[in-house]
Amino acid sequence: MQIPYILINPLLRRKMLPVQTLPDFQQYLFSKKLVPEKNITYYAYWANQYLAFSKSLNNVDSDDTIRLFIENLHNRPNINEWQIQQAQHAAQIYLKYFINKQSQSSNNTKPPDLLNTSSTPQHYSITQESQGAAANTPEMIILKLQEAIRVKHYSLSTERTYIDWVKRFLNYTGAGEKAVLTKEPDAQSIKEFLTHLAIKKKVSASTQNQAFNALLFLFRNVFKIEPGDLTATIRAKRGPKLPVVLTVEEVKSLFSCMEGKQLLMAQIIYGAGLRLMELTRLRVKDIDFGAGLILVRAAKGDKDRSTILPQSVRENLQKHLVDIKTLHEQDIAKGFGEVYLPDALSRKYPKAGKEWIWQYVFPSSKLSVDPRSSIVRRHHVDETSIQKSVAAASRKAGIPKQVSVHTLRHSFATHLLMNGVNIREIQELLGHKNVETTMIYTHVMRDMANAPKSPLDILLASSPKSTEPADI
Repeated sequence: MQIPYILINPLLRRKMLPVQTLPDFQQYLFSKKLVPEKNITYYAYWANQYLAFSKSLNNVDSDDTIRLFIENLHNRPNINEWQIQQAQHAAQIYLKYFINKQSQSSNNTKPPDLLNTSSTPQHYSITQESQGAAANTPEMIILKLQEAIRVKHYSLSTERTYIDWVKRFLNYTGAGEKAVLTKEPDAQSIKEFLTHLAIKKKVSASTQNQAFNALLFLFRNVFKIEPGDLTATIRAKRGPKLPVVLTVEEVKSLFSCMEGKQLLMAQIIYGAGLRLMELTRLRVKDIDFGAGLILVRAAKGDKDRSTILPQSVRENLQKHLVDIKTLHEQDIAKGFGEVYLPDALSRKYPKAGKEWIWQYVFPSSKLSVDPRSSIVRRHHVDETSIQKSVAAASRKAGIPKQVSVHTLRHSFATHLLMNGVNIREIQELLGHKNVETTMIYTHVMRDMANAPKSPLDILLASSPKSTEPADI
């Protein structure tokens, strides 16, 4: 079946893109279903741009030509980041995959090297044809892992984290250097890798646990085997640590050094006790002004909960939403405006993604390409922006503590305890599974009226002599 070039994207005629650019490459993308059909001609356009650029280079390694091509695009005006990502992906497929297709069997073709890509969108699926002899390659393992993660609707950040740890694990076992795995890694290899992280790399307990969760997912959902007894694994130890908590005056001082959207986000985190990603993923429909509640959907542990909508942020939040609605309407007018929805919702309600109620409360200032679907969307605000803003405000306020965004959540819980709120209610507001987790804040907050008096204070209070040091 020949690809109907003219019908791929009706907008091509308006955008004046060369429809017949690299027709063999377009046909190849179409037959292998490597990218969404609507993007095929755009991929051909970028591949052609790459070829034209690379002809000007002499004696340069192929991987370097892609790097230089992308650097050149970054220096061009009016090219968005999502277009640069698409161009990079197109060049990689063309160079590493398409030009060698004649020497490969069409039934044993494999996608570009996933172990050497970072932010490049992946659009591949595992088919019966792609399995067989290549089923145990590191590339195929990563593909299967990615597919299993998306079936379970894990977040993109979790997907990237798990894939990164599995790549490290495969490289550690030597699989990253081999074309085909001679055998699947076993429980012993997990023990050795985790022990290596604890002893050689000296990672924290939380980092090692993150790697453990990724490998456990790999074994259960990709290899379809239980890893067995892992009790002999040397685990990184973490002693009991108390959370950093700000005083009420320190919170006031911090907020006085912030403004605009960043201040509003910080106030909501402190006033509602939200985690950072819970804030960034809030949708318009999750704000209930009538009931004075914020609904947190699919939070940690895939649980929903409700928490406080601070009365003091209502007016500013409503003004903010008016501005965001205007931005959304502008996106709609330009042919965009569709927000990401979980697969089940997007299939059941295909038009819901453009509805106002599903938009992010704090969207990104720029459109970007969704790495899972290649659809141009306005994602939620980058979580690093609020992290940097809080850190900068803390330094400006001169707060002598290691302040992070999560510090505001700790302060929320501690200050509620100081105001006499029941520990069980705080547990529900925070979304903790066990009350024992919430009890940590009782160690932070002490009722100083009932605390024992320091012996130094007793000593100095009873002494009639001056406490000032004598002149030498």
